[in-house]
Amino acid sequence: MARTMAMAIPSLPLLFLFTFLLLLPLLISSSPVQDPELVVQDVHRAINASRRNLGYLSCGTGNPIDDCWKCDPNWETNRQKLADCAIGFGKNAIGGRDGKIYVVTDSGDDDPVNPKPGTLRHAVIQDEPLWIIFARDMTIQLKEELIMNSFKTIDGRGASVHIAGGPCITVQYVTNIIIHGLNIHDCKQGGNAMVRDSPRHYGWRTISDGDGVSIFGGSHVWVDHNSLSNCKDGLIDAIHGSTAITISNNYLTHHDKVMLLGHSDSYTQDKNMQVTIAFNHFGEGLVQRMPRCRHGYFHVVNNDYTHWEMYAIGGSANPTINSQGNRFTAPDNRFSKEVTKHEDAPESEWKSWNWRSEGDLMVNGAFFIASGAGASSSYAKASSLGARPSSLVATITTNAGALNCKKGSRC
Repeated sequence: MARTMAMAIPSLPLLFLFTFLLLLPLLISSSPVQDPELVVQDVHRAINASRRNLGYLSCGTGNPIDDCWKCDPNWETNRQKLADCAIGFGKNAIGGRDGKIYVVTDSGDDDPVNPKPGTLRHAVIQDEPLWIIFARDMTIQLKEELIMNSFKTIDGRGASVHIAGGPCITVQYVTNIIIHGLNIHDCKQGGNAMVRDSPRHYGWRTISDGDGVSIFGGSHVWVDHNSLSNCKDGLIDAIHGSTAITISNNYLTHHDKVMLLGHSDSYTQDKNMQVTIAFNHFGEGLVQRMPRCRHGYFHVVNNDYTHWEMYAIGGSANPTINSQGNRFTAPDNRFSKEVTKHEDAPESEWKSWNWRSEGDLMVNGAFFIASGAGASSSYAKASSLGARPSSLVATITTNAGALNCKKGSRC
């Protein structure tokens, strides 16, 4: 009996730890945007915890987001679990996790001021948290920008959903947004029109840029597992004080200016911007800006860069860029082998910007021009998760883009 008791006592701390981990999602709620220094402390705690628990939570792909939910054949009845799988600076984006399921049944967008119930526009403008899904495959050609309200998830899993041929998605001065599983392409400019953004308000919109996803003054935003291509301006742009953003598992193709992070060199409110760019596949037909950064702190980690025509990662106005564990495959053009582009400044100025490459795999003559003194405190603010070895990037990014999920089986 004494031997049995001695063996049971050490298991009590494990029991408490297991109980705490089960309750943790219930304890997490929307949090305000933190000071970058506080984010650093949270990140280090999360990295240590993930290293301890990875053996129990992973189903083998090495992609911590996918391993968190894709292993479950019953994902369709537990969709909101996805909100607890975010990583990086946007990890607190809960979207509509705590709300009802809203099923989009109508692909139309006849009236941007008075949208019909059952349409995507009617869903995203509501005040309460909503997890928005789709009744069937559909292509939605929006008449004007889709202006989202806070605490919304657009979840395209289980259907082939295309947002295409019109203006696309705008996340403006709202928080807690998840955009997952969509095909976003051929986005056009909109504007010079009235558009509703909540049940109580609509207003005049000037001409939009024509981005796939435009984040303007938004926070706690997670853009995951989408396929984006061929838009008028950027595929994903985040500007005007946006922060706490993760852009992950996306497949981006056939576009010139792919991703802009930072409003302008003179807009210093972007100095606290923190963005994680992880597990994405930057594919065929891309030219530049993967991303282009201004001010702020940017963690570019475990992405697969298979195509660029001019450069992959660029920036101006002294951004901190932490590139870790990526695979960069340069084009055959010998004048375009450089991964980086220090823009709008002479070398005497940009040589002090903190840009580093750590554990990146350079293929076909690719090279990264690092700069700055490499102050550890600066890179700490641009670190949001533990990087996997670059040799695993092909496996980690294999399923980048919108997934073909079927009910009753793993995605």
